Amino acid sequence: MSQQIHVAVGVIENNAKQILLAKRHVHLHQGGKWEFPGGKVESGETTSQALIRELKEEVDLCVSSTTPMMEIHHDYGDKKVMLDIHWVTDFSGVANGVEGQEVQWVAKKDLASFEFPAANKAIVEKILATA
Repeated sequence: MSQQIHVAVGVIENNAKQILLAKRHVHLHQGGKWEFPGGKVESGETTSQALIRELKEEVDLCVSSTTPMMEIHHDYGDKKVMLDIHWVTDFSGVANGVEGQEVQWVAKKDLASFEFPAANKAIVEKILATA
């Protein structure tokens, strides 16, 4: 039985109303697909603390605060995830794929043309509904 992984996910929106996407490395679970940056919540961390740490480590952004958006539970069969998704609009720095991953700012209306892991589809729908 696979244990559930708690993941903090950031929907990062810049002043131009674009959303930051990162491409998963091919060797990772759901590799080669685009995702909203974030990472595992460590023991003792709040979702917001984890997201602030992960976004600094992954895309070199200094996040001041996050706002809860939605929660998704998804079972991939080999892995169960609980995605704790937060809006991020209060940040500084220039997005950069610190771990060598491709990153891209995308207009909300163009999100539907990217391939995401199945668990991310509801996030895209929610963003499009608020666009």
